[in-house]
Amino acid sequence: MTGTGRMIHKNILEAYRHDLQRELGHILDWWAEHMADPERGGFSGRIDNLNTPDPGAARGIVLHSRILWAFAAAARIQNDARRLATAQYAFDYLRRHFIDPEYGGVFWALTPEGQPLNTRKQIYGLAFAMYGLSEYFRASGQKPALDEAIGLFHWIEKYSYDAVRGGYLEAFACNGAPLSDLRLSPKDRNDPKTMNTHLHLLEAYANLYRVWPDTLLAQRLRHLIQLFLDHIINPLSGHLILFFDTGWAPQSDTISYGHDIEAAWLIQEAAGVLGDGPLLARCREYAVIGATAAARGLDETDGGLWYENQVFEKHWWAQAEAMVGFLNAWQISGEDHFLDKSIGCWQFVQRYLLDRAHGEWFWGIDSRHRVMAGEDKAGFWKCPYHNSRACLEIMERIPLSADAAAGG
Repeated sequence: MTGTGRMIHKNILEAYRHDLQRELGHILDWWAEHMADPERGGFSGRIDNLNTPDPGAARGIVLHSRILWAFAAAARIQNDARRLATAQYAFDYLRRHFIDPEYGGVFWALTPEGQPLNTRKQIYGLAFAMYGLSEYFRASGQKPALDEAIGLFHWIEKYSYDAVRGGYLEAFACNGAPLSDLRLSPKDRNDPKTMNTHLHLLEAYANLYRVWPDTLLAQRLRHLIQLFLDHIINPLSGHLILFFDTGWAPQSDTISYGHDIEAAWLIQEAAGVLGDGPLLARCREYAVIGATAAARGLDETDGGLWYENQVFEKHWWAQAEAMVGFLNAWQISGEDHFLDKSIGCWQFVQRYLLDRAHGEWFWGIDSRHRVMAGEDKAGFWKCPYHNSRACLEIMERIPLSADAAAGG
């Protein structure tokens, strides 16, 4: 790269980092101001686009776990006592209300008053609770958070791990008994194994391994990475297969561009946590393959990433993951078009998704660039995890000197 080329990259990267450091502050300030519920504890279950809380909304473990993760990660990376205080508030509520004192695991949903509402044990929910708890331990050093995360690991291994065919089953009753309805949401297929749950187990196990390098945990994390390489990634297209039967026969041909780009960098990160050089090399290769596959879902007219090949909407979380995944592919490959795609997704967010009147990001826009009606500004699924993580990841990947050259 010429001196002029390095200077152009330096200027672009410095501006990108500055934008996202500022945006992180906006995101977390909004959540602390609008979502905390000092009267009933914890956080409100839902807020609409006008920042009006829904006092009757159920409180989900995914929302609370992702809030815990976001504030703990920001506190750790920025050494910010104010963010750590919010993380502690989130941890105290999660531990007091979501963790099942009788059967272990975490409840899927609570009433607004903090009582169990849906007591099923969705492995996706346990994974996010583990992710948030382990991150809070990283930020605070509070051993009860680590103990709770380890407890969730053992619950998952006891009830969900498929020792015969590999991988993890989706959902269980409160006491660990099998269920007939395994769906994560009414929009999903009722299949026993899904890409989505395995992806978020992978990130949760990787984060727990950072602070608890247990032998069994290492084995299972390696197993999860291998499942993606052997079963979940389509070797012909590079896209992810989303749904499976118990024997790993694919059950759907839907393409999720957002998950493609999210998995591209998360799988590499998990391999890096294990410290396995050859495995990491394979996952770095896949990071570029996965980013290339995901790029088929970019809309050249506006730079945004479509949600799926069958759903013509552009959701907030897919843009956030694209910002990280394409930047990661640029850092590996040195191909500048990946950097352009990352910044293009951020420009799309600024143009269409930032709510400059009421704060935070809209859920998404439709194919005619209209804000999607009736979706949450914050709620059961709309959380600060994807967009705050994108800010933090890019801040860490672009040092203040902006010397983050491609290939690093």
